[in-house]
Amino acid sequence: MKRLPGILVLLLAVTTPLSASTRVVTSIPDLADLVRQVGKDRVDVEYIVRGDQNPHYVEVKPSYMMKLKSADVFFIVGMDLELWSQQLIDGSRNTSLLVVDLSREIKKLEVPVGTVDAREGDVHRYGNPHYWLDPRNIRTMLEEIVVALARISPSDEEFFRANAAAYERLLDQKIQEWEEQIHPMAGQKILTFHRSWSYFAAWTGIVVADQIEPKPGIPPSPSHTADLISLVRRTGIKVIIVEPYYDTGAADQIARSTGATVVRLPVSVGGVPEAKDYISMISYNVRMLFTALHG
Repeated sequence: MKRLPGILVLLLAVTTPLSASTRVVTSIPDLADLVRQVGKDRVDVEYIVRGDQNPHYVEVKPSYMMKLKSADVFFIVGMDLELWSQQLIDGSRNTSLLVVDLSREIKKLEVPVGTVDAREGDVHRYGNPHYWLDPRNIRTMLEEIVVALARISPSDEEFFRANAAAYERLLDQKIQEWEEQIHPMAGQKILTFHRSWSYFAAWTGIVVADQIEPKPGIPPSPSHTADLISLVRRTGIKVIIVEPYYDTGAADQIARSTGATVVRLPVSVGGVPEAKDYISMISYNVRMLFTALHG
């Protein structure tokens, strides 16, 4: 058997990784950011839905299935936010894929009582799924991420836990700063386009008076818009929040009639250029909302 030249042996040693990275796909970029905070350079992360896209409605593409085909873990928000995800999982034919629903230990809001009726719009039978917009829920999500990554790569568990703990300390510091900024906003009423902001409101103390959608996923009718104009005038609402992927036509009409301000706030990382990661997204939303209410 021929011996390899010394220089070739050295090149192979340099270019061959010491351990294979854990391959992760997430449904939304917020989860991808959290996975990167935990896994650092020991994970390869991709996501399905961009931050400027509506996560409720995703075109099922073969390229998404191929992402899952080579993945070790698929993290989802759960609570029926990603009704499209099962098609991707089935289409990937990846029998070893670990699917992790990060909502399992979350204290859920707006869980419907009784049978969910399609006439009520896109009501989520397990409750409101936008729980990541309350940063206090991130600690619970990080623990689920650590457990899942350690299941794939047990030798890295201590590394994952140390990174999660460091991020939690940073997040706790940011939450304290944010809460100092949001304290003056508590009790103030706003309108939102979709029912995305329930957890954010529960954290900040802001009151969501109503939604521009009369029912989740149902476009506003002229009569509902007229009712909202009356509500805004009567209660002195100053701000209307619209997610980046929704049309602002009805919101602009209400604003013109009342003097309220329409504010585009992202619900996901990448929803606006300033929302480069989870912390910068929440910072942006707190800052923009404070400016709109107290500018």
